[in-house]
Amino acid sequence: MRTLITGGAGFIGSHLADFLLEGGHQVLVLDNLSTGSIDNIAHLKRRAGFEYFVDSVDNEPLLAELIDRSDVVFHLAAAVGVKLIVEQPVHTIETNVHGTEVVLKHANTKKRLVVLASTSEVYGKSNDVPFREESDLVMGSAPKHRWAYACSKAIDEFLALAYWKERKLPVVVARLFNTVGPRQTGQYGMVIPNFVRQALAGEPITVFGDGTQSRSFSHVADVVGALIRLAAEPGAIGQVVNIGSTEEVTILRLAERVRELSGSASPITLVPYDEAYESGFEDMPRRVPDLSKAQALIGYRPRHSLDDILRQVIDYVRQR
Repeated sequence: MRTLITGGAGFIGSHLADFLLEGGHQVLVLDNLSTGSIDNIAHLKRRAGFEYFVDSVDNEPLLAELIDRSDVVFHLAAAVGVKLIVEQPVHTIETNVHGTEVVLKHANTKKRLVVLASTSEVYGKSNDVPFREESDLVMGSAPKHRWAYACSKAIDEFLALAYWKERKLPVVVARLFNTVGPRQTGQYGMVIPNFVRQALAGEPITVFGDGTQSRSFSHVADVVGALIRLAAEPGAIGQVVNIGSTEEVTILRLAERVRELSGSASPITLVPYDEAYESGFEDMPRRVPDLSKAQALIGYRPRHSLDDILRQVIDYVRQR
């Protein structure tokens, strides 16, 4: 299989490239390095079947050429991270919506399968937990920039599914829930890398809000394995599929567990949302997926526990 990964030098994209190459597939990576890093794919440069291009999906002649050379497009290029989203809402919306638009447009000319990486953020303020793919999406108000990312990714989903319905472009939408693992940076607000860095440095571990908000974290290896299986499953075409873990933890307990596993003596400090982000910031109280559809379609079951994830991230940060 010949594959194109947009955002392939990012955290998830680089792991996806690893898995595809190990499976004997050819991999093309397109990344402008705005949030990705060449270090993430440096070990792949001499691998047979691997090519990378430092450029944007906005370079439509190059994008069209790479899609033409591919059988499947994994579209992961996007603005990510709560901090980036709050600080740069225009960049977030334009990057996500326009980027997906041009990928779908050019994929449609050759009817190439597109696997779109979406996010659990699209469930918004819904309290209907665990989240099911058919559940209503409950967005916050427009003046709350925190919801710009959720809205832009929801538009991506609607557009992808419209291409399937109207133009028969094969698409699969994967809603990812808090993917974590080695290579992830805390630069844009990712919680586990930030907690680990703070714990190992002996700094206060900063929990935003009151810490009662809960999340379920997925190991990147489980996630990219699921993306590859979704691309090979005809029954997934035209579907939205949750990919994640059902092991739920509060953010305060997460901070405590990071401290325990790292052997740190760091204090845990609560930081109000208004101070961490912006006045009036809103957050999701819980975020847990219903994985029934993924289990039925591809036999998906996460293999890594939260402690597995934390130990690997702690080891990775220590080594760096």
